[in-house]
Amino acid sequence: MSPAELQAASKHSNDVLSSLGPDIQWDHSYVAGDKIYCIYSAPSEELIRAHAKESGFPANKITELSAVISPKTAEDVV
Repeated sequence: MSPAELQAASKHSNDVLSSLGPDIQWDHSYVAGDKIYCIYSAPSEELIRAHAKESGFPANKITELSAVISPKTAEDVV
């Protein structure tokens, strides 16, 4: 996707999110080849699927995150 297409998709996504209310938040997305991986904060998979449907974007697989780690994780004392 071109930068203009990504901008238009982002705007459309934001418009749909606004109509769905504050329970769902789009954090960011990764564009990798011909795929886009989106990171959301939402109370349910159904709300994410509603966003995808209303936006016209596919949501082929939704996976709940159980933890977030980074290089800094190796330094933290548990």
